[in-house]
Amino acid sequence: MEKVTIQLLHEMKQAKNPITMITAYDYSSGIIADRSGVEMVLVGDSVGMVVHGFSTTLPVTMDMMVMHCQAVRRGVQRAFLIGDMPFLSYQTSIEDAKRNAGRLLAEGGADAIKLEGGRPMIETIRQLVTMGIAVQGHIGLTPQSVSAFDGFKAQGKDIESARRLVEDAQALVEAGVFSIVLEAIPAKLAALIAQRVSVPTIGIGAGNGCDGQVLVLHDLLGLVEKTPKFVKRYADMAQTIQNAIEAYRDEVRERHFPTQSHSFSLDEAVWKQLEDEFGA
Repeated sequence: MEKVTIQLLHEMKQAKNPITMITAYDYSSGIIADRSGVEMVLVGDSVGMVVHGFSTTLPVTMDMMVMHCQAVRRGVQRAFLIGDMPFLSYQTSIEDAKRNAGRLLAEGGADAIKLEGGRPMIETIRQLVTMGIAVQGHIGLTPQSVSAFDGFKAQGKDIESARRLVEDAQALVEAGVFSIVLEAIPAKLAALIAQRVSVPTIGIGAGNGCDGQVLVLHDLLGLVEKTPKFVKRYADMAQTIQNAIEAYRDEVRERHFPTQSHSFSLDEAVWKQLEDEFGA
């Protein structure tokens, strides 16, 4: 299949063909995501919570993101690969942002980077785009600012914050982003933003009026116990995996595994000599 490009994503928006994006954090999930036919794969800083067990995304480092991007890149051939910029990798200075974004592309193999924030990030985005780095914006509930939001809560529910999100989205487009993630905002507001901006909007907890959707792989597979309201579980892989491990455990304890078909044979002449030498 043809490699997904920014141009293709923009054409899909114009044609009103929904775009699909999924997170992936390692080589195996990268392969599966790519084979599934999604247009974009995000190596999200959510890796800190779903893979490393942190309570927030804040402890995730650049070295961690580069490593996970490298692993996913080896498995992704067709989809457009986006690397997430972790906390403090771009907020401290534009020079830090340039250097760290460059690492995700040069070392991690990403096609683009994603960073959180609205108008305060405009100049940083402009500088990155000028460097030739494709940037995906992210507004609404931005997990790196979860403390300021007093937890994981929907955003844009009053007139002031709703207006701010519309203006942020427009400013991000003017700064040069190729798409925008809209997280945890009212469906009508997200649809309004999608109508008013020229780039694809990718919703997560933002209703069906966005140009596309993204979900965390572990959430949709049912690999984590607690998920946000906006997540749909398409499988219960946690139980499936547990069942498989329990079956393996029982077969080992009962000596039903491994069987002859799972074992290697030894030439009878060699075995006879061993018997003679060691009294086996």
